[in-house]
Amino acid sequence: MQHFKAFVLDKRNDQLIREVKELTFDDLPEGEVTVKVAYSSVNYKDGFVIMKGAMATQFPLIPGIDLAGTVIESRDGRFKEGDPVIVTSYELGTGHHGGYSEVARVPAKWVVPLPKGLTLRESMILGTAGFTAALSIQRLEENGLNPEKGPVLVAGATGGVGSIAVDSLAKKGYEVVASTGKSDQEHYLKNLGAKNIIHREDLLDKEGQIFREERWAGAIDPVGGQTLQYILSTLKYGGSVATSGMAGGGEVATTVFPFISRAINWLGIDSVHCPMDIRQKVWQRLAGDLKPEHLNEEIVNEIPLDNISNVSNRILQGQVKGRTLVKL
Repeated sequence: MQHFKAFVLDKRNDQLIREVKELTFDDLPEGEVTVKVAYSSVNYKDGFVIMKGAMATQFPLIPGIDLAGTVIESRDGRFKEGDPVIVTSYELGTGHHGGYSEVARVPAKWVVPLPKGLTLRESMILGTAGFTAALSIQRLEENGLNPEKGPVLVAGATGGVGSIAVDSLAKKGYEVVASTGKSDQEHYLKNLGAKNIIHREDLLDKEGQIFREERWAGAIDPVGGQTLQYILSTLKYGGSVATSGMAGGGEVATTVFPFISRAINWLGIDSVHCPMDIRQKVWQRLAGDLKPEHLNEEIVNEIPLDNISNVSNRILQGQVKGRTLVKL
């Protein structure tokens, strides 16, 4: 019987147990496609699962909401042994064993063929964060955004979604304004293509102000809370903000007035249950016009399985920049 290593999260007497264990194929869940995993990644959501047990619907659980690797067995005619594939989102790493394992078994309906133009490693440098950034850009462009419309704000710019969004937008010719609370990361963000840097404290709506000066043609918001309130009060007429996270809080105080007076759009971004036809289109763009220029440079930190807990804790504390790659 084949054995492999996996990072396993368990719960005993209300205590979370995190350890790298040796498992067998019998420990894998049901699914039509079995994958030899090459890479996974650590996302903010992974941090919540690993450090808090949040969103985990079963124990024991192999976390990891992303994986990329090679098919070693398939009971679905769309995939065959040797095919390079990507799996992200759905219940992967929350209610179904995920990517922190040398071998994974998943439903065929979750599997995306690796697009030409991406390696397995590059696909996981992108992962859910990159997919979310690209989906945000696509939705903004579908709602009229283009480089001629004016500057685009990226909140939480040193995080995974933010870093990739800055890079991809700059590549396409947008004037990118990046927001961060990390004053020592200005050089990093400017290397990714940001034209200007704004401290996150300057983008907080602490007064509940409905209107401010129109500043942004569009915005990418993985933060929420008072940051989103500020963005809504400063979008240009007809502008849009794509919201994908709530690192700054889940509550948003606003009114209808910016929407009906400035015709702005608040776009919700869901990477978890995004339909497969849209999912494949976005991954194709990540291999093409939205592929970041600095994908294998500054935005990447690579770790082994036994360092996942440490990075998960740091990512929740806002101490991680760019993307963390897990090499299996």
